[in-house]
Amino acid sequence: MNIQQMVSTMTPEVYERLAEAVATGKWPDGQPLSAAQRETSMQAVMLYQSTVLKSDEHMTIGSAGEIVHKSKQALRQSFNEDIARFKAKDL
Repeated sequence: MNIQQMVSTMTPEVYERLAEAVATGKWPDGQPLSAAQRETSMQAVMLYQSTVLKSDEHMTIGSAGEIVHKSKQALRQSFNEDIARFKAKDL
């Protein structure tokens, strides 16, 4: 099985565990990742983000493997859609 096949069959739960392991440097059981495990896991996370998630984050990995940055206007627009606004008297 090649990495592309592995990522296409990866569940969201596995992706989350790999992403957390890469971020913390530890597996869920507390064991540290080796340098090789961290590198491979990071590649799998980035490939999953680019091919499956098609993330709307400010910076992500595109489907061609390039780093994609959202413009300030696009980022501001996504914040306007996602933020709940309240008046002081409503709190």
